[in-house]
Amino acid sequence: QVQLVESGGGLVQPGGSLRLSCTASGNIFSIYGMGWYRQVPGKERELVARVTNSGTTNYADSARGRFTAYRDKAKNTVSLQMTNLKPEDTAVDYCSADGVLGTEMVAYEAPWWGQGNQVNVSS
Repeated sequence: QVQLVESGGGLVQPGGSLRLSCTASGNIFSIYGMGWYRQVPGKERELVARVTNSGTTNYADSARGRFTAYRDKAKNTVSLQMTNLKPEDTAVDYCSADGVLGTEMVAYEAPWWGQGNQVNVSS
């Protein structure tokens, strides 16, 4: 009943930039955290960035200094500005949300994700 709709992504050359956007809609009681995960083929899905209600942003070491997450709590949106992209950033990126979604308590350790958005960093 809760949807996370992503946009952005695509093919970018190394050193380039991309902006991902996500909007949460539906039966949302309260979002505690919203952000982004990514999954490289053959590897586990991992956190990229998560923004809490207090405004604290948790970044993966690989993202810190290159990526910036921005969350608009009023609009239930989150974006990810990615700069200086590297080939190892090639992945499927997933918008994430945790909190009370619908009638469920969704833990930040296992958030709900969007459908996924392919980011391909290649020459």
